Amino acid sequence: MRILTFKTIFFCAVASCFFSPKVLAQSEDVTVNQDPKFEQLLNEKRKINSSITVNERYKIQIYNGESDLAKKTLQEFKREFKDYDGTIVFNTPSYKVWIGNFKTRIEAEKNLIDLKKRYPNALLIKPNK
Repeated sequence: MRILTFKTIFFCAVASCFFSPKVLAQSEDVTVNQDPKFEQLLNEKRKINSSITVNERYKIQIYNGESDLAKKTLQEFKREFKDYDGTIVFNTPSYKVWIGNFKTRIEAEKNLIDLKKRYPNALLIKPNK
């Protein structure tokens, strides 16, 4: 291993100070051209994410079991009840179909009474965060 002399170190320091103002990283502006459909997809994603929040809202569980039957139950439900949001949630080892996004327990209980006519095993839940 060779030890650098003072002259070599001084020369490197002066050279780096002299050439450093000439080096500019990212000196140009960047223009991003994106497909207009991208923004539309982002808006759809935001809409979907807001409809499946699990915070302080009540939901109604209409099914608990296998994946295929959960998908079938959700499809049938969406055909019959178009005003409600529905989603399938996987909670080991079963799939659950959750309906609605109710702000108050009273609102959820009113809807539960109507849904129990079609889905007798439906129950009111308040998911954890």
